[in-house]
Amino acid sequence: MAKVEKGKKTAKEGPSRIRRFLFSRPVMLVLLLIVALALLFYFRSPVITGLSTAWEALLGAFGAGLILVAVVVAFLGWMIWRRRIPIFLQRWNRWLGAIAFSLTIFGILAFFRPQGGLLSEVTWGGNLGRAIIGAADALGALRLAGIVLAGTFLVAPRASWRLLSSFASALANLYRNYPLHRLLWLSLAGLGHLYQRHPLHRTLITRLRRPARPAAAPVARVEYEAPQVVEPEATSGVFGEPVEAKIAEALPSVVEERGEKVEKFAEAGGKWQLPSLSLLDRTPESQPVPVDTERGSRLIEESLASYGVEARVVQVNVGPTVTQYGVEPGWDRKFKEIKEKDKDGNISVRLEEVSKTRVKVERIASLANDLALALAAPSIKIEAPVPGKAMVGIEVPNSIAGLVGLRSIIESAPFYKLRSKTRLPLALGKGVSGESVVADLAKMPHLLIAGATGSGKSVCIKSVIATFLLYASPDEIRLLLIDPKRVELVVFNNVPHLVSPVITDREKAVATLKWLNREMDHRYDRLAAVGARDIEAYNKNPRVEKPLPYLLLVIDELADLMATAPDEVERILCRLAQLARATGIHLIVATQRPSVDVVTGLIKANFPARISFAVASQVDSRTILDSGGAEKLLGQGDMLFLPPDAPRPKRLQGSFVSEAEIERLVSFWISQCPQEVYVPQLAQELAQASLGDSREDPLLEKAKRLALEHRSLSTSFLQRRLGIGYPRAARLMDLLEAQGVVATGEPGKSREVLRGDGGGGVEVD
Repeated sequence: MAKVEKGKKTAKEGPSRIRRFLFSRPVMLVLLLIVALALLFYFRSPVITGLSTAWEALLGAFGAGLILVAVVVAFLGWMIWRRRIPIFLQRWNRWLGAIAFSLTIFGILAFFRPQGGLLSEVTWGGNLGRAIIGAADALGALRLAGIVLAGTFLVAPRASWRLLSSFASALANLYRNYPLHRLLWLSLAGLGHLYQRHPLHRTLITRLRRPARPAAAPVARVEYEAPQVVEPEATSGVFGEPVEAKIAEALPSVVEERGEKVEKFAEAGGKWQLPSLSLLDRTPESQPVPVDTERGSRLIEESLASYGVEARVVQVNVGPTVTQYGVEPGWDRKFKEIKEKDKDGNISVRLEEVSKTRVKVERIASLANDLALALAAPSIKIEAPVPGKAMVGIEVPNSIAGLVGLRSIIESAPFYKLRSKTRLPLALGKGVSGESVVADLAKMPHLLIAGATGSGKSVCIKSVIATFLLYASPDEIRLLLIDPKRVELVVFNNVPHLVSPVITDREKAVATLKWLNREMDHRYDRLAAVGARDIEAYNKNPRVEKPLPYLLLVIDELADLMATAPDEVERILCRLAQLARATGIHLIVATQRPSVDVVTGLIKANFPARISFAVASQVDSRTILDSGGAEKLLGQGDMLFLPPDAPRPKRLQGSFVSEAEIERLVSFWISQCPQEVYVPQLAQELAQASLGDSREDPLLEKAKRLALEHRSLSTSFLQRRLGIGYPRAARLMDLLEAQGVVATGEPGKSREVLRGDGGGGVEVD
């Protein structure tokens, strides 16, 4: 029975094995392949047509980049088969970066075109590559560069950001060392100035409209009409009013000597021609020896640290004369010792910061001499703090001082901006950072200058006057120059801007101040007549036929005038400084001895704008600036400028103008000056002042009557009884002595009266 069952079981297993074999996977795959091949053979014609069309479509879409597509598909199939993703593609940003780089390959292939074949009508990159770049030109290359940058940022964002930051920092440092905007602005400003000097459209229009000039037509000679003669009692305070007969008789001779200039002036239409900036030299500003700023910064930090002051140099400004190191104060730190015991029983000590406070600015300022020793500098100036900045400025002199030409300041952008707003611009110089510094005299409105001999005071005054001669005609600005030293301002003689020749005599200087005082009162009368508040409103008033020019008084040495008549000069100067601004009268007063008897408190209070060059002591610096610092200046144009609206003075290197430049400028104005344009009334008063003591004083008769009433007289007695100053009382005593009224005696003591009965007289002192 067992054998039979086993035979039956074997017979049943035979068909099942065949069935399993037939339905196994390899057999089924072979059968499917056979069926597929049979179907393809049966439908071979449409299949071949469809495949060729699909192949052409794929080639048209991807071009040679179809190989890249096949590689990518194979790579994706391999990843799916292995069920894992490579390490470098485990983040989404790297997938996007890989797609961007793949598109870049298609874009690069789109720049090339095959010579024949299926792709002869498209590029190697196919339609996809052409869509990426748009066109095979520079714009397409820029598109590819943008895709590459995007892919780089996606694949390595941190490294790309660090690279971009370092590149931006390098560009910022390059721009800081070579500021392009300044060069562009200077170029545009130069073109604008050239166009203002030589407007091309006006020149062309003038040439087109200019009528033909007859060849043989004689030039009509302009005759000068003498001014109207008035009585000696008549007064005049305005330019061009009637004068005395003596002055009128002297004018025709002057006109004959200048006949040719009158003709030239008439041909020009009676208008003044402003000089060209080419009269000034383009001074090549000598570059200082390259300053080792890194070494200076290190020495300053180490020197301060050696004295227990924590500080850090955060900014360095190299100027024409000094280099300013901007120091940021650190912290005063307090520490506490903490003892700790470890597991082994060893005791360790560590310091823990308890508190910290800012280093006081006074501690840095008190180390000025120590810093000068460390830097091997003759002297340094500490500005604590720098206005507008949270740092302390340490100004170290350069080994070679740079020369700042007047033309370089005039050609700068700040001067052009100021020149468009005011008629009285001042080109002062350059600051410690090399920036041009300008100011408006109309807003000051007066300027007080002090400095020792050779410090650059007279050069500063000459540069100010030269600036006015460059940009203003005699119809706009008139000058009144007083030069007791007789050598500084006389170079400007015969310039048509002058109200009178340069005054060098002390007596004439006092008479000039008196005339200027009356001129101010007369101008106030004219302003009140039209209801104007100041000279600008007066000149813009339609009822005014001839505008008033600005009047500038320049005194080169105030100490000489104060020695002659201190009370009178101080009184007139203070009155002019208080009231003359509205009438267009401005004062520039200079002195080389800024002591309290010369620059009195009343004078200093009325001159808010001041300039101090190098002075001898800190006392002189405090007298002129109300603060120290001027005694540490280097001379040769190094100055401190205190504007009226600034709490602290600013250090500058003053602008320089040479004697040759001044001579060319003066010669230009003299060459077109048709006639003397001095104020006749002032000339008359100066002629009377030149007579000196031979002119009788109006109070001489009163002094004689006092002498008849007393047996002796003194200068102080005349001061008290006549209400005059000491110089005039002394002059009256000299006149009484010359006429034999009083006896000769020592100055300052009483003198015996020689004439008169003297019976009822008494001695006075």
